[in-house]
Amino acid sequence: MMGRTLVVGLGGFLGAAARYLVGGLIYRWVPATFPWATFVINVTGCFAIGLLAALAEERMVVGPGVRLFLAVGVLGGYTTFSSFGYETMALVRDGSLGAAAFNVLGQVALGLAAVWAGAAVVRLLP
Repeated sequence: MMGRTLVVGLGGFLGAAARYLVGGLIYRWVPATFPWATFVINVTGCFAIGLLAALAEERMVVGPGVRLFLAVGVLGGYTTFSSFGYETMALVRDGSLGAAAFNVLGQVALGLAAVWAGAAVVRLLP
């Protein structure tokens, strides 16, 4: 258990560092009038998890340890949106369209509501 945790932690460190570096590079070239860094990071993370999932599930060329390091660690540190995208597509692939729609609408709506609620709690504090 501890070995897996370290593998995920190392991957998470690398993913978070990559997110920081990619975001910085994007904002050197693009004005911050739109959250382009987050946009690009989320889309590229989704692309990467799609590649990884297909290599692991369809081609069987990525083992469980490497998948844990890359999917949960690196991509989890880079963006959790990739997991959201992959899990939603898995629901669609399995024919659970209602669950996929609920996942999308629920996470987006509740996520935005949670951001508002968190800020509201701070504003209530003395």
